[in-house]
Amino acid sequence: MYDVVIVGGGPVGLFLACELGLAGCAVLVLEREPESRTPGKALPLGMRGLNAGSVEAFYRRGMLADLGVADDPHTTPRNLGHFAGIMLDAANVDLATLPSPALEGHMTSLEAVETILAERAAKLGVHIERAVTVDAIDQDDQGVVARAGSREYRARWLVGCDGGRSVVRKTAGFEFTGTGPQLTGYVALTAIADPEKLSPGFNLTPHGMYLRTPIEGHLGMMDFDGGAFDRSRPPTREHLQQVLRRISGTDVTLNEVHQAASFTDRAMQTTTYRRGRVLLAGDAAHIHSPLGGQGLNLGIGDAMNLGWKLAAAVHGHAPDALLDTYTSERHPIGARVLDWSRAQVAVMRPDATAPALQGLIRDLLATRAGATYVFGRVAGLSNTYDVGDAHPLAGRNAPDFRLQDGTRLGDLLQRGTGVLLDFRGDLEHAVAPWADRIHYAAGPAYDDLGLDGVLIRPDGVIAWAGERGGFVRAAAHWFGAPTS
Repeated sequence: MYDVVIVGGGPVGLFLACELGLAGCAVLVLEREPESRTPGKALPLGMRGLNAGSVEAFYRRGMLADLGVADDPHTTPRNLGHFAGIMLDAANVDLATLPSPALEGHMTSLEAVETILAERAAKLGVHIERAVTVDAIDQDDQGVVARAGSREYRARWLVGCDGGRSVVRKTAGFEFTGTGPQLTGYVALTAIADPEKLSPGFNLTPHGMYLRTPIEGHLGMMDFDGGAFDRSRPPTREHLQQVLRRISGTDVTLNEVHQAASFTDRAMQTTTYRRGRVLLAGDAAHIHSPLGGQGLNLGIGDAMNLGWKLAAAVHGHAPDALLDTYTSERHPIGARVLDWSRAQVAVMRPDATAPALQGLIRDLLATRAGATYVFGRVAGLSNTYDVGDAHPLAGRNAPDFRLQDGTRLGDLLQRGTGVLLDFRGDLEHAVAPWADRIHYAAGPAYDDLGLDGVLIRPDGVIAWAGERGGFVRAAAHWFGAPTS
């Protein structure tokens, strides 16, 4: 029997598998696709943006070099993203007010991310089985059984990372609620006969939106048809050309379509992320439009939050109730992202109110406060959790504290354990009962923010900041009973 079976071997499932493998859990990943590389995962249709929060997650696990990102990611961002196709100007963002280090996002592909994570998972002892289609889930007080035809896979816990049409979600009885679609979106790699007829970048028009990227022939479109397009079949050249002409207001011609896919803005979320021994992460727990590139990043955040908590449950280090904080912390974040995508759709909707809304958003984004707020949301740096500590930093993503001996917090978090930074050097005795779960590092820092010490969870969230007595309570709460 495995400790954990993960259904779905995409980026979220693989990231979670790496977290569990790092913690010494026995993990099996079941993926229905027979091959790891498919045309839809490669560039350009597989293009994805890792926001600053996700880049920091890779940094904290020592995987930046694999992504092709500099070892020290704490640079001034250049490409800050957009809201409803309205681009952010870096000059308007006040980086000093952000609760975390300002990090540069990174454009990559699903293929690249999955390759990096699959190789890391294998090194950590994770087993991956492909061409396995799970069709049923059963659970009791002792464990979970995933069934794929006549085959059975048993584990103590099971996590569904199997996408927006999740079989795990359906068969395990999760309630999935939200709002229906207003549009059909398209992404396509084409041969355009007369590309000069299409303006580069995002283009909001009286009939929808089209995007022409710097990649030759790479197009995106949003057609406000109420989601009427039949997505069971791929869009044809004729259909894409008809939609593009209507939205762009031109007679542009598509000579050929090499690849194409469609999506909607349906925004749905499960009411809980856990039912007994079955949990959900990524698109299995929440779906929404891809506006702003929030989907992959939201899923990586789920995996980072869940991994250490599930590992603690497997090893018996923490009470079972610790897993309930996965829902209480991540569900509100998911709900915010769903509303973020809904708001963008509302601004882009081609009706009589759209120009007024777009003008208002442009004015707000031209202000320092407005641009900083939107960047914090897009980058995933403004998320906070209620961790039961009143300090203003508690529940926030930790700055990358640097000790004067050259040690960075990011280096210490690569172990996948909690970290206690003791700036005054008087907490070593207090942390000793949790030595197997919390790494201790002492010494002055270049900027300790006036704190005696900081306890950071394995996901990089500050659990405690302040004086000695609060540390003991926080350690017991998040890392379980001390070892005698």
